[in-house]
Amino acid sequence: MKATVTAHSKYTISEIDPRLYGSFVEHLGRAVYTGIYEPQHATADENGMRRDVIELVRELNVPIVRYPGGNFVSAYNWEDGIGPKESRPTRLDLAWHTSESNQVGIHEFAEWCAAVDAEMMLAVNLGSRGLDEARNFLEYVNHPGGSEWSDKRRANGRAEPWNVKVWCLGNEMDGPWQIGHKTADEYGRLAHETAKAMRAFDNSLELVVCGSSNSHMPTYPEWEATVLEHTYNEVDYISLHMYFENRAKNTANYLARSIELDNYIRTVAGVIAYIKAKKRSSKDVFISFDEWNVWYHSKERDKATLAGAHGWPHAPALLEDDYNFEDVLQVGCILNTFINRADVVKIACLAQLVNVIAPIMTVPGGQAWRQTIFYPYFFASVYGRGTALKLHVESPSYPVDGIGEVSYLDISAVHDAGKRTVTFFIVNRHGTETLDLNIRLEGFGALTLAEDQVLAHSDINVTNTAESPNNVVPGKGEGVELSDGTLAAGMQPLSYRMIRLQG
Repeated sequence: MKATVTAHSKYTISEIDPRLYGSFVEHLGRAVYTGIYEPQHATADENGMRRDVIELVRELNVPIVRYPGGNFVSAYNWEDGIGPKESRPTRLDLAWHTSESNQVGIHEFAEWCAAVDAEMMLAVNLGSRGLDEARNFLEYVNHPGGSEWSDKRRANGRAEPWNVKVWCLGNEMDGPWQIGHKTADEYGRLAHETAKAMRAFDNSLELVVCGSSNSHMPTYPEWEATVLEHTYNEVDYISLHMYFENRAKNTANYLARSIELDNYIRTVAGVIAYIKAKKRSSKDVFISFDEWNVWYHSKERDKATLAGAHGWPHAPALLEDDYNFEDVLQVGCILNTFINRADVVKIACLAQLVNVIAPIMTVPGGQAWRQTIFYPYFFASVYGRGTALKLHVESPSYPVDGIGEVSYLDISAVHDAGKRTVTFFIVNRHGTETLDLNIRLEGFGALTLAEDQVLAHSDINVTNTAESPNNVVPGKGEGVELSDGTLAAGMQPLSYRMIRLQG
């Protein structure tokens, strides 16, 4: 089976915003407690944060982390997480039917972000609360001093403001499951007024308005059109969310779902363009795809956990998907889609970062390890910085009901002119056949092979565990040939590969 690709230095999609490789930490399950924060752990730093987790997050080079939710934020009082820890209240979290100790709040999270070298992306509660609480939170976080809330921050030990630039106006407000769920008109009006108030404080903020929770919502895509009618000139991004599952155990159809993701992005980009034209606006609004991942392995277990729970447990094990090798390929395809849509998707957040549907897992009091999906995320985040290239691809395909023809080859490419590198991220979706790949390289000058990493395994169901954390790890690729401006390589069935060329 053969596939051909043409990559030209002049044929580009867009400069990639580094925040395309962001992530997400919510007060859910063990994401925070025994995830990033465990004061009794042997590696804990002076703030109670696990150093072993910090090292793994730094390895991923995560540029931005969304916080504190997620569904959690829609009934969250941010004031509960400030001041002396012994005085902070325990609250009932209605989103996940658990209790929240508030031992980690904005101060602790900000210090953790500094430790992992990530920017904060904060969400305000527009479910049970509204404009006033949002502006107070903004004042607390970003004002230097001389006002009630900024002086409270200073009294709580932080003299300088954090100057957070990216703010989410609520979470999934289209969802009936959301505390404070609203219609598109209700939410659009509230988001508009909240954005106005926040911009009155600082017009340089980057504001994210809620789009659809997924592309199967009955209100999609009318929700986007209505919300943007209210907010277009006050916001910078509209958020989208999508999770991927393979309950039918059909690998070919499962790996085709990134085409559904691409259609989702294209449709919402069209809605944005329509509202821009309707408003005669010169302003651009982009997409923040601030929740995405594979999520289905743990759902039945979670039902049993919550059904059997007595009272409101604190930090129970929830949404702890054990990712297999098949999920490596899915995450690789998703990341390729974001790279290939870098002109409209500027921020994206893998949901989530630690323990909860996450690339990093921990044992309370024990080790931390990399799940299988850690690796495609690592390759894209570390090596996918630069300009996304518009590729011409010719590949055999297969039909999928509801989607159409799906190429066996899934590929993206990033050119870093400053470092003189071209990096290809490649997935072979075929279950049994090797893909003979030829890439014609034009306009890059002479190139040599700098790195070739392959993720492959004979068992698509294999996972990395605390006992066997290295079942799935990258290996050195073989057989790449570079001659006469052409790269040739064989992609084994159901495999992921990163090939990096140096000028």
